[in-house]
Amino acid sequence: MFIVDAHEDIAYNALRYNRNYASSALNIRRYESNSPNLHANGLACLGHDEWLSGRIGIIFATLFSPPYSHYSGDSAKMYYQNSDQAHQLAHNQLDYYLHMEDKDEYQIIRNRSDLELVITSWDETNNKKPVIGLILLMEGADPIRSPDEVEYWHENGIRIIGPAWAGTNYCGGTGDPGPLTNLGEELLANMSDIQMILDLSHMSERSFDQAIENYEGVVIASHANPRFAADLSTPERLLTDSQIRQLVDRDGVIGVVPYNKFLKTGWSKSDNKKSVTVRRLAEMIDYICQLTGSCQNVGIGSDFDGGFGAESIPFPMDTVADLVLIGDEIATLGYNRNEVTQFMSENWLQVLRRGLPT
Repeated sequence: MFIVDAHEDIAYNALRYNRNYASSALNIRRYESNSPNLHANGLACLGHDEWLSGRIGIIFATLFSPPYSHYSGDSAKMYYQNSDQAHQLAHNQLDYYLHMEDKDEYQIIRNRSDLELVITSWDETNNKKPVIGLILLMEGADPIRSPDEVEYWHENGIRIIGPAWAGTNYCGGTGDPGPLTNLGEELLANMSDIQMILDLSHMSERSFDQAIENYEGVVIASHANPRFAADLSTPERLLTDSQIRQLVDRDGVIGVVPYNKFLKTGWSKSDNKKSVTVRRLAEMIDYICQLTGSCQNVGIGSDFDGGFGAESIPFPMDTVADLVLIGDEIATLGYNRNEVTQFMSENWLQVLRRGLPT
């Protein structure tokens, strides 16, 4: 078994913090031991060595930059003030992934044939070198300067679009509630026409409801926990029971997030990491299964290294290589081997087989 992780902010961190993900998370930590990066983003969880040792076979790799309205005073170069700047920042991250693909260890997955080649490379019986597959996911759609530009990004390998992070030109988002705009409705229509996957993560409730009702293509929430898990100042960041059911009704998959703040009300980095354990994350998977009566609609979306680090993930997890512990823990709740495989990889693979072009 290999693992599919449906959300990792690789290029953003490489370009913003100069993290060398061709190395290991532990080497990055040593390099950053006296760096302000530790305050801004925490201890690195990602690295090539950990992807391999943890058998992370497929990653939904993001193109993400925040709007300047969220500027925190550290590195203005990764923030945008208009759609042209957002477009350029996303292109820089696309170039980073294309450079990764130049090495034989990585493959950008553009279609179902690419997907099956990556899957086959992880088959231990064929003695092939495993290849890490990258599904390119745009988080926040402001780099798409107009809805007609969806096709351009599709031609350049983007297969999943999440219209929101904060509010965007297209919809309301985290901390910025609102409906789909007219441009947002056009965006979704164009995405559906060319078979893009829609990521509903971060969308405000009004935007979510409009999108899931009207979007004709495949829908997911790449990284979102049930709302009951934690009382946030921006509650729409997490999914209500109704939203979970709507996603399941559409055969969507939800990626649970191993971030303590999304698992325990009031948790902060000053708290003991051990106050949240992997058991709590396994309980999120179980909650979704019990709520919906299905084991086919939940997976993992770690959101590593997305603004938090190893000090903020459930004990005893330390790097992305420890995602396997989630499967071990969910098995203790009575789930069988096939169901654990569904959570760790197969549910996401089924989404990709439906959502990717032939």
